[in-house]
Amino acid sequence: MVPPPAPHRLTLAEAVDGVVAERSFAQALSTAQSQITARADVVLAADDQLTQAMSYAIRGGKMLRGFLVLESARLHHVDPKAALDAALAIECVHAYSLVHDDLPCMDDDDLRRGQPTVHRKWDEATAVLAGDALQTLAFELLANPALGPHALELLRTLAQSSGKDGMVSGQMLDIAAESAAAPLTLVEITRLQGRKTGCLIEWSATAGARLAGADTTPLQKYAAAIGLAFQIADDILDVEGDAAKVGKAVRKDEGAGKATFVSLLGLEAAKSRAAELCEEACTSLASYGTDAHTLMETARFIVSRDS
Repeated sequence: MVPPPAPHRLTLAEAVDGVVAERSFAQALSTAQSQITARADVVLAADDQLTQAMSYAIRGGKMLRGFLVLESARLHHVDPKAALDAALAIECVHAYSLVHDDLPCMDDDDLRRGQPTVHRKWDEATAVLAGDALQTLAFELLANPALGPHALELLRTLAQSSGKDGMVSGQMLDIAAESAAAPLTLVEITRLQGRKTGCLIEWSATAGARLAGADTTPLQKYAAAIGLAFQIADDILDVEGDAAKVGKAVRKDEGAGKATFVSLLGLEAAKSRAAELCEEACTSLASYGTDAHTLMETARFIVSRDS
């Protein structure tokens, strides 16, 4: 594995370079996607079936979590190259969770990101092992000493955010809800989604601050708001979305009688709540001034996306 360069705090001149200052969210996201994909090509360069399946699972997504890592690193004047392995690490964890979530024993989905799911393209055993390998690769990437003195904190918090108190716990709550005697309440579904979706988004948004050894509080508040808004937007897409754009089956939740933010709040109220969360997210970034413009655009994208 090619090691990333050691963390480096940018000078003020570097931090306000013209390319950084006025870029749009779309430009910033596209740049992050290119950087993360290029890094994945280096790390997953082998041509065996397992590596092919791992690479396939990472590709095609928005890479929003990896983008948040790089953007929070920029916000704290950390060299983006020092954060790149952290960005790839969270994309590995996210991809592994999707590969396993799509399996017949879980959600049993045939499409992901507009392409056949890993177990459909290959087989279930390959999907299980590719997911396992993606998860362990994430921790390998973060364990490189070149990430600097805060690498251990990134490792600890990713384990916490993705394991029994985080994403996996949320997945378990989701499975349990399918056979529960009564639909989940709003409090229960908020807790479920806070773990299933919100924990990894929070880790991503605060990773740059952790790399810099800075206060994570503003970005934790931001991430809590956009994490919940993200799931509400997903529930809205399941009702209103076009499967061709969304890249997976839609209207599954209603057919399964599953409690969602839309079923509990109603469609219009769910949209209003997502908009409120967007504003909360933007307000939490006030201390960063105009440097947080791209993250504010990110919040607006999350509640208005069509895929």
